[in-house]
Amino acid sequence: MALALCTAASPLLADQFTAVSFGGAYGAAQQKHMLDPYMAQSGHKILFENYSGGIAELKAQVESGNILWDVVDIEVIDLERACSEGLLEVFPHDTLPPGDDGTPASEDFSPQALANECGVGNIVWTVLYAYNSDTIQGGTPSTIGDLFDTSTYPGKRALRKRPQVNLEWALIADGVPPAEVYELLATDAGQARAFAKLDTIKDDLVWFDSWSQAPQLLNDGGAVMVQSANGRIFDAIQSDKKPFEMVWDGHIFDLDVWAIVKGSKNKALAEDFIRFATSSKPESGMQEVAYGPTRQSSYAYVDEAILPKLPSAHLDEGLQASGEFWADYGESLGEKFNEWLLK
Repeated sequence: MALALCTAASPLLADQFTAVSFGGAYGAAQQKHMLDPYMAQSGHKILFENYSGGIAELKAQVESGNILWDVVDIEVIDLERACSEGLLEVFPHDTLPPGDDGTPASEDFSPQALANECGVGNIVWTVLYAYNSDTIQGGTPSTIGDLFDTSTYPGKRALRKRPQVNLEWALIADGVPPAEVYELLATDAGQARAFAKLDTIKDDLVWFDSWSQAPQLLNDGGAVMVQSANGRIFDAIQSDKKPFEMVWDGHIFDLDVWAIVKGSKNKALAEDFIRFATSSKPESGMQEVAYGPTRQSSYAYVDEAILPKLPSAHLDEGLQASGEFWADYGESLGEKFNEWLLK
Protein backbone atom coordinates (compact mmCIF):
# COMPACT_ATOMS: atom_id res chain seq x y z
CA MET A 1 0.00 0.00 0.00
CA ALA A 2 3.03 2.31 0.33
CA LEU A 3 2.93 3.32 -3.32
CA ALA A 4 -0.79 3.99 -3.14
CA LEU A 5 -0.24 6.27 -0.17
CA CYS A 6 2.38 8.22 -2.11
CA THR A 7 0.20 8.68 -5.15
CA ALA A 8 -1.77 11.66 -3.87
CA ALA A 9 1.18 13.27 -2.16
CA SER A 10 3.83 13.18 -4.89
CA PRO A 11 3.52 15.09 -8.17
CA LEU A 12 6.03 12.65 -9.65
CA LEU A 13 3.37 9.94 -9.36
CA ALA A 14 0.46 12.02 -10.60
CA ASP A 15 0.01 9.80 -13.68
CA GLN A 16 -0.52 6.74 -11.51
CA PHE A 17 -3.69 5.55 -9.80
CA THR A 18 -5.01 2.58 -7.85
CA ALA A 19 -7.80 0.26 -8.99
CA VAL A 20 -9.32 -2.53 -6.93
CA SER A 21 -11.30 -5.56 -8.00
CA PHE A 22 -11.95 -9.17 -7.02
CA GLY A 23 -8.76 -10.94 -8.09
CA GLY A 24 -8.58 -14.52 -9.36
CA ALA A 25 -9.46 -15.35 -12.95
CA TYR A 26 -11.74 -12.31 -13.04
CA GLY A 27 -9.02 -9.89 -12.07
CA ALA A 28 -6.59 -11.59 -14.46
CA ALA A 29 -9.04 -11.07 -17.34
CA GLN A 30 -9.48 -7.42 -16.39
CA GLN A 31 -5.72 -7.00 -16.26
CA LYS A 32 -5.31 -8.55 -19.70
CA HIS A 33 -8.18 -6.83 -21.52
CA MET A 34 -8.66 -3.54 -19.64
CA LEU A 35 -5.70 -2.50 -17.51
CA ASP A 36 -2.71 -3.61 -19.59
CA PRO A 37 -4.10 -2.18 -22.87
CA TYR A 38 -4.94 1.09 -21.11
CA MET A 39 -1.46 1.39 -19.62
CA ALA A 40 0.13 0.62 -22.99
CA GLN A 41 -2.01 3.20 -24.78
CA SER A 42 -1.93 5.98 -22.19
CA GLY A 43 1.43 5.58 -20.52
CA HIS A 44 -0.24 5.79 -17.10
CA LYS A 45 0.46 3.22 -14.42
CA ILE A 46 -2.28 1.36 -12.55
CA LEU A 47 -1.67 -0.23 -9.16
CA PHE A 48 -4.11 -3.16 -9.18
CA GLU A 49 -5.24 -4.59 -5.84
CA ASN A 50 -7.81 -7.12 -4.60
CA TYR A 51 -10.67 -6.77 -2.13
CA SER A 52 -13.59 -8.94 -1.06
CA GLY A 53 -16.44 -6.63 -2.06
CA GLY A 54 -19.00 -4.84 0.06
CA ILE A 55 -18.67 -1.22 1.16
CA ALA A 56 -16.98 -1.46 4.57
CA GLU A 57 -13.43 -0.66 3.37
CA LEU A 58 -14.74 1.99 0.99
CA LYS A 59 -16.72 3.66 3.76
CA ALA A 60 -13.77 3.60 6.16
CA GLN A 61 -11.53 5.35 3.63
CA VAL A 62 -14.03 8.06 2.75
CA GLU A 63 -15.06 8.76 6.34
CA SER A 64 -11.45 8.97 7.51
CA GLY A 65 -10.34 11.02 4.51
CA ASN A 66 -7.52 8.52 3.95
CA ILE A 67 -8.32 7.61 0.32
CA LEU A 68 -6.16 4.69 -0.81
CA TRP A 69 -8.19 3.66 -3.86
CA ASP A 70 -9.26 5.58 -6.96
CA VAL A 71 -11.25 3.16 -9.13
CA VAL A 72 -13.28 0.33 -7.63
CA ASP A 73 -15.15 -2.56 -9.23
CA ILE A 74 -18.34 -2.78 -7.18
CA GLU A 75 -21.36 -5.03 -7.42
CA VAL A 76 -24.61 -3.22 -8.23
CA ILE A 77 -26.13 -4.94 -5.21
CA ASP A 78 -23.80 -2.67 -3.16
CA LEU A 79 -23.69 0.30 -5.55
CA GLU A 80 -27.01 1.90 -4.60
CA ARG A 81 -26.07 2.14 -0.95
CA ALA A 82 -22.49 3.30 -1.65
CA CYS A 83 -23.74 6.03 -3.97
CA SER A 84 -26.55 7.20 -1.69
CA GLU A 85 -24.14 7.40 1.26
CA GLY A 86 -21.79 9.64 -0.72
CA LEU A 87 -18.94 7.15 -0.97
CA LEU A 88 -18.56 7.48 -4.76
CA GLU A 89 -18.11 10.27 -7.28
CA VAL A 90 -20.80 10.98 -9.88
CA PHE A 91 -19.60 9.72 -13.26
CA PRO A 92 -20.30 11.85 -16.39
CA HIS A 93 -22.12 9.30 -18.56
CA ASP A 94 -22.32 11.78 -21.42
CA THR A 95 -18.54 11.47 -21.91
CA LEU A 96 -18.65 7.74 -22.71
CA PRO A 97 -17.50 6.96 -26.27
CA PRO A 98 -19.78 5.37 -28.88
CA GLY A 99 -19.55 1.68 -29.62
CA ASP A 100 -17.09 0.43 -32.21
CA ASP A 101 -20.01 0.22 -34.64
CA GLY A 102 -20.84 3.90 -34.07
CA THR A 103 -23.83 3.39 -31.79
CA PRO A 104 -24.07 6.19 -29.20
CA ALA A 105 -23.19 5.03 -25.71
CA SER A 106 -26.66 5.89 -24.41
CA GLU A 107 -28.13 3.36 -26.85
CA ASP A 108 -25.28 0.83 -26.83
CA PHE A 109 -25.20 0.17 -23.08
CA SER A 110 -27.96 -1.84 -21.44
CA PRO A 111 -30.24 0.45 -19.38
CA GLN A 112 -29.06 -1.19 -16.15
CA ALA A 113 -25.42 -0.35 -16.94
CA LEU A 114 -26.13 3.39 -16.77
CA ALA A 115 -28.95 3.31 -14.24
CA ASN A 116 -26.86 4.72 -11.39
CA GLU A 117 -25.08 8.05 -11.64
CA CYS A 118 -22.08 6.77 -9.70
CA GLY A 119 -20.83 4.09 -12.08
CA VAL A 120 -20.65 2.43 -15.47
CA GLY A 121 -21.60 -1.24 -15.83
CA ASN A 122 -18.78 -3.39 -17.16
CA ILE A 123 -20.10 -6.97 -16.94
CA VAL A 124 -23.24 -9.02 -16.43
CA TRP A 125 -22.53 -11.86 -14.01
CA THR A 126 -24.38 -14.11 -11.66
CA VAL A 127 -24.19 -16.03 -8.42
CA LEU A 128 -25.07 -19.69 -8.77
CA TYR A 129 -24.03 -22.86 -7.04
CA ALA A 130 -21.87 -25.66 -8.34
CA TYR A 131 -20.99 -29.18 -7.34
CA ASN A 132 -18.13 -31.57 -7.99
CA SER A 133 -19.41 -34.49 -10.06
CA ASP A 134 -16.66 -36.72 -8.63
CA THR A 135 -17.67 -36.21 -5.01
CA ILE A 136 -21.42 -35.48 -5.02
CA GLN A 137 -23.63 -38.18 -3.51
CA GLY A 138 -27.36 -38.74 -3.93
CA GLY A 139 -27.76 -37.89 -7.60
CA THR A 140 -27.55 -34.76 -9.71
CA PRO A 141 -28.59 -31.48 -8.01
CA SER A 142 -30.63 -29.22 -10.28
CA THR A 143 -32.55 -26.73 -8.11
CA ILE A 144 -31.97 -24.26 -5.28
CA GLY A 145 -34.07 -26.62 -3.19
CA ASP A 146 -31.40 -29.30 -3.66
CA LEU A 147 -28.84 -27.01 -2.05
CA PHE A 148 -30.95 -27.14 1.10
CA ASP A 149 -31.62 -30.90 0.88
CA THR A 150 -28.91 -32.41 3.03
CA SER A 151 -30.74 -35.73 3.32
CA THR A 152 -30.57 -36.48 -0.39
CA TYR A 153 -27.24 -34.70 -0.97
CA PRO A 154 -25.17 -35.05 2.21
CA GLY A 155 -22.13 -32.88 2.84
CA LYS A 156 -21.02 -29.34 3.55
CA ARG A 157 -22.29 -26.34 1.60
CA ALA A 158 -20.04 -23.28 1.20
CA LEU A 159 -21.64 -19.82 1.08
CA ARG A 160 -20.26 -16.29 0.99
CA LYS A 161 -20.55 -14.75 4.45
CA ARG A 162 -23.10 -12.02 3.79
CA PRO A 163 -26.92 -11.87 3.74
CA GLN A 164 -27.15 -10.96 0.04
CA VAL A 165 -28.13 -13.94 -2.15
CA ASN A 166 -28.35 -16.30 0.84
CA LEU A 167 -31.64 -14.80 2.02
CA GLU A 168 -33.08 -14.73 -1.50
CA TRP A 169 -32.11 -18.37 -2.01
CA ALA A 170 -33.62 -19.38 1.32
CA LEU A 171 -37.02 -17.99 0.32
CA ILE A 172 -36.88 -19.51 -3.17
CA ALA A 173 -35.97 -22.89 -1.67
CA ASP A 174 -38.91 -22.48 0.71
CA GLY A 175 -41.31 -22.16 -2.20
CA VAL A 176 -41.53 -18.40 -2.73
CA PRO A 177 -41.79 -17.46 -6.44
CA PRO A 178 -38.71 -15.43 -7.43
CA ALA A 179 -40.87 -12.47 -8.49
CA GLU A 180 -42.19 -12.18 -4.92
CA VAL A 181 -38.89 -12.59 -3.06
CA TYR A 182 -37.99 -8.94 -2.44
CA GLU A 183 -41.52 -7.93 -1.50
CA LEU A 184 -41.61 -10.69 1.13
CA LEU A 185 -38.04 -10.10 2.30
CA ALA A 186 -38.97 -6.51 3.12
CA THR A 187 -41.26 -7.81 5.89
CA ASP A 188 -40.38 -9.12 9.35
CA ALA A 189 -42.25 -12.33 8.56
CA GLY A 190 -40.33 -12.83 5.33
CA GLN A 191 -36.99 -12.24 7.02
CA ALA A 192 -37.88 -14.67 9.78
CA ARG A 193 -38.89 -17.25 7.18
CA ALA A 194 -35.59 -16.86 5.33
CA PHE A 195 -33.48 -17.27 8.46
CA ALA A 196 -35.59 -20.26 9.51
CA LYS A 197 -34.81 -21.92 6.18
CA LEU A 198 -31.11 -21.21 6.61
CA ASP A 199 -31.39 -22.78 10.07
CA THR A 200 -32.18 -26.11 8.41
CA ILE A 201 -28.67 -26.32 6.94
CA LYS A 202 -26.73 -24.16 9.41
CA ASP A 203 -24.76 -27.11 10.81
CA ASP A 204 -23.65 -28.02 7.29
CA LEU A 205 -22.47 -24.57 6.24
CA VAL A 206 -18.92 -23.43 5.55
CA TRP A 207 -18.44 -19.68 5.17
CA PHE A 208 -15.98 -17.82 2.97
CA ASP A 209 -15.24 -14.16 2.26
CA SER A 210 -13.70 -14.07 -1.21
CA TRP A 211 -15.03 -15.56 -4.45
CA SER A 212 -11.56 -17.01 -5.08
CA GLN A 213 -12.18 -19.46 -2.23
CA ALA A 214 -15.25 -21.06 -3.84
CA PRO A 215 -13.54 -23.31 -6.44
CA GLN A 216 -10.83 -24.15 -3.90
CA LEU A 217 -13.40 -25.44 -1.42
CA LEU A 218 -15.09 -27.50 -4.13
CA ASN A 219 -11.80 -28.92 -5.32
CA ASP A 220 -10.27 -29.85 -1.96
CA GLY A 221 -13.43 -31.39 -0.54
CA GLY A 222 -14.18 -28.59 1.90
CA ALA A 223 -17.74 -28.58 0.54
CA VAL A 224 -19.80 -30.67 -1.87
CA MET A 225 -21.70 -27.62 -3.14
CA VAL A 226 -20.44 -24.05 -3.29
CA GLN A 227 -22.00 -20.69 -3.98
CA SER A 228 -19.93 -18.92 -6.60
CA ALA A 229 -19.68 -16.18 -9.16
CA ASN A 230 -20.26 -18.11 -12.38
CA GLY A 231 -16.94 -17.06 -13.90
CA ARG A 232 -14.93 -18.71 -11.13
CA ILE A 233 -16.46 -22.10 -11.85
CA PHE A 234 -16.30 -21.60 -15.62
CA ASP A 235 -12.57 -20.87 -15.38
CA ALA A 236 -11.95 -23.93 -13.21
CA ILE A 237 -13.75 -26.10 -15.77
CA GLN A 238 -12.13 -24.53 -18.84
CA SER A 239 -8.61 -23.86 -17.61
CA ASP A 240 -8.08 -26.51 -14.96
CA LYS A 241 -10.38 -29.22 -16.35
CA LYS A 242 -12.17 -29.59 -13.01
CA PRO A 243 -15.22 -31.92 -12.92
CA PHE A 244 -17.52 -29.13 -11.74
CA GLU A 245 -21.13 -28.59 -12.80
CA MET A 246 -23.02 -25.31 -12.58
CA VAL A 247 -26.68 -25.13 -11.50
CA TRP A 248 -28.52 -22.18 -13.03
CA ASP A 249 -31.84 -22.58 -11.22
CA GLY A 250 -32.51 -19.56 -9.01
CA HIS A 251 -29.25 -17.85 -9.87
CA ILE A 252 -29.07 -14.18 -8.78
CA PHE A 253 -27.73 -12.13 -11.67
CA ASP A 254 -26.34 -8.66 -11.44
CA LEU A 255 -23.91 -6.20 -12.97
CA ASP A 256 -20.54 -5.00 -11.79
CA VAL A 257 -19.60 -1.40 -12.38
CA TRP A 258 -16.44 0.63 -12.42
CA ALA A 259 -16.82 3.56 -10.02
CA ILE A 260 -14.61 6.27 -8.54
CA VAL A 261 -14.02 6.63 -4.82
CA LYS A 262 -15.28 9.93 -3.39
CA GLY A 263 -12.35 12.24 -2.83
CA SER A 264 -9.99 10.52 -5.27
CA LYS A 265 -7.06 12.79 -6.10
CA ASN A 266 -6.87 11.15 -9.52
CA LYS A 267 -10.47 11.65 -10.61
CA ALA A 268 -9.69 12.74 -14.20
CA LEU A 269 -7.39 9.77 -14.76
CA ALA A 270 -9.95 7.43 -13.21
CA GLU A 271 -12.66 8.73 -15.55
CA ASP A 272 -10.38 8.29 -18.54
CA PHE A 273 -9.67 4.69 -17.56
CA ILE A 274 -13.35 3.87 -17.09
CA ARG A 275 -14.18 5.27 -20.53
CA PHE A 276 -11.54 2.98 -22.03
CA ALA A 277 -12.36 -0.11 -19.94
CA THR A 278 -16.06 0.03 -20.79
CA SER A 279 -15.55 0.48 -24.54
CA SER A 280 -16.56 -2.29 -26.95
CA LYS A 281 -13.40 -4.39 -27.28
CA PRO A 282 -12.14 -4.38 -23.66
CA GLU A 283 -15.57 -5.42 -22.35
CA SER A 284 -15.74 -8.34 -24.77
CA GLY A 285 -12.57 -9.80 -23.27
CA MET A 286 -14.45 -10.83 -20.15
CA GLN A 287 -15.92 -13.71 -22.14
CA GLU A 288 -12.77 -15.56 -21.04
CA VAL A 289 -14.42 -16.00 -17.64
CA ALA A 290 -18.00 -16.21 -18.97
CA TYR A 291 -19.10 -12.73 -17.99
CA GLY A 292 -21.23 -10.88 -20.51
CA PRO A 293 -20.55 -7.35 -21.74
CA THR A 294 -22.96 -4.53 -20.98
CA ARG A 295 -22.59 -2.98 -24.46
CA GLN A 296 -24.40 -4.50 -27.42
CA SER A 297 -21.52 -3.63 -29.76
CA SER A 298 -19.20 -5.82 -27.67
CA TYR A 299 -21.06 -8.97 -28.71
CA ALA A 300 -19.53 -8.71 -32.19
CA TYR A 301 -16.28 -9.84 -30.53
CA VAL A 302 -17.78 -12.66 -28.44
CA ASP A 303 -17.19 -16.26 -29.55
CA GLU A 304 -20.54 -17.86 -30.47
CA ALA A 305 -19.54 -21.00 -28.56
CA ILE A 306 -19.33 -18.93 -25.36
CA LEU A 307 -22.76 -17.30 -25.68
CA PRO A 308 -24.73 -20.22 -24.08
CA LYS A 309 -22.39 -20.10 -21.09
CA LEU A 310 -23.03 -16.42 -20.34
CA PRO A 311 -25.59 -15.42 -17.67
CA SER A 312 -27.54 -13.59 -20.38
CA ALA A 313 -28.49 -16.97 -21.83
CA HIS A 314 -30.13 -18.04 -18.54
CA LEU A 315 -32.00 -14.96 -17.35
CA ASP A 316 -35.34 -16.77 -17.34
CA GLU A 317 -33.99 -19.21 -14.75
CA GLY A 318 -32.82 -16.52 -12.38
CA LEU A 319 -33.67 -13.40 -10.41
CA GLN A 320 -32.07 -10.00 -10.88
CA ALA A 321 -30.47 -8.74 -7.69
CA SER A 322 -32.15 -5.63 -6.33
CA GLY A 323 -29.62 -2.97 -5.45
CA GLU A 324 -32.51 -0.75 -4.38
CA PHE A 325 -33.70 -3.35 -1.86
CA TRP A 326 -30.22 -3.85 -0.43
CA ALA A 327 -29.63 -0.10 -0.22
CA ASP A 328 -32.74 0.11 2.00
CA TYR A 329 -32.29 -3.07 4.02
CA GLY A 330 -28.59 -3.94 3.73
CA GLU A 331 -27.52 -2.44 7.04
CA SER A 332 -30.35 -3.87 9.13
CA LEU A 333 -30.19 -7.30 7.49
CA GLY A 334 -26.42 -7.30 7.85
CA GLU A 335 -26.86 -6.86 11.60
CA LYS A 336 -29.52 -9.58 11.76
CA PHE A 337 -27.32 -11.90 9.70
CA ASN A 338 -24.34 -11.41 12.02
CA GLU A 339 -26.56 -12.02 15.04
CA TRP A 340 -27.88 -15.20 13.41
CA LEU A 341 -24.33 -16.41 12.76
CA LEU A 342 -23.55 -16.14 16.47
CA LYS A 343 -26.59 -18.10 17.65
